[in-house]
Amino acid sequence: MKQLRNIFTGLLFALGLLVSLPALAQEEITPGEQKENTVDVKSIVFGHIGDSYEWHITTWGNTHITIPLPVIVYSSNSGWHTFLSSRLEENGGTYEGFSIAPSGSKYEGKIVEYNEAGEQVRPWDISITKVTLSLLMNSVLLLVIVLSVAHWYRKREQGALAPGGFVGFMEMFIMMIHDDVIKSCVGPNYKKFAPYLLTAFFFIFINNLMGLIPFFPGGANVTGNIAITMVLAICTFLAVNIFGTKHYWKDIFWPDVPWWLKVPIPMMPFIEFFGVFTKPFALMIRLFANMLSGHMAMLVLTCLIFISASMGPALNGTLTVASVLFNIFMNALELLVAFIQAYVFTMLSAVFIGLAQEGSKAEEVAK
Repeated sequence: MKQLRNIFTGLLFALGLLVSLPALAQEEITPGEQKENTVDVKSIVFGHIGDSYEWHITTWGNTHITIPLPVIVYSSNSGWHTFLSSRLEENGGTYEGFSIAPSGSKYEGKIVEYNEAGEQVRPWDISITKVTLSLLMNSVLLLVIVLSVAHWYRKREQGALAPGGFVGFMEMFIMMIHDDVIKSCVGPNYKKFAPYLLTAFFFIFINNLMGLIPFFPGGANVTGNIAITMVLAICTFLAVNIFGTKHYWKDIFWPDVPWWLKVPIPMMPFIEFFGVFTKPFALMIRLFANMLSGHMAMLVLTCLIFISASMGPALNGTLTVASVLFNIFMNALELLVAFIQAYVFTMLSAVFIGLAQEGSKAEEVAK
């Protein structure tokens, strides 16, 4: 009992020391120094998860090491313009009449030009931004992986041993998604949709993993960009509704419910038709929100180190250790989330496609 009391007293003393040391250290910091050392967490977080016309690699002293990316815009007044984003910085933020909209503008962070009335106007912008470049690199990486595995199988002799190493791992991975998700959820017509669903899974998984790498060519928040998840959701929407059977469309416009739910007010047909659009919308938001929130959580935890820098060495050291430990935990968790989100998107897409295939000829033959 006496030992427990001594331990408790020691913990209270250490806690008091942690509280008092930052206060003593803060007395030596002038307001000007404190303002100068203040970390802008908002700009750090949104600068990382947002898109940009350049790729910031690192800062060496006072030098920002960035990769300028090509700006490709079409103005209704002056036609096509192509230049590197570094031209904007070299010319005081404006080049050939174009500039990046400042903070607070409705086009914040985007290329704009000014009309005769002095109003900001968005040109038609097909620039290669950070997210676009990362998307292209990750797609090339996915192609290299898939084609290298396919090349091994083309060279394999009949009756050869099962592959090992990376090819064996990919075979296990592909067959797991093919048999456990696609085949079981889609049904007899699974072969028609397997190429799309496998591509969607590995596309999302590769982009999720690359987004967790903190240095170039990783770090871009591709699947945390709602435009990317929207295109994926639209692909599932088209696969469901273009290849949907007559039975599927009958269940939407004339579901098997009591007649008074269909006439004179078509309440259930309206709900079913509304569900056609809510399903892909849910796919889009789920993937976008999960990947965006994970990146934001890790960045905020990292910023704790710099926020506590002016609070004294004791508190700063404590929060630094806590930040590093939590970041390690969050990175491990995000590795799991990277797989789960790709798995869930593929599984739900397969379920929606499978429901739209009810009553098909292949299903009737199978029965």
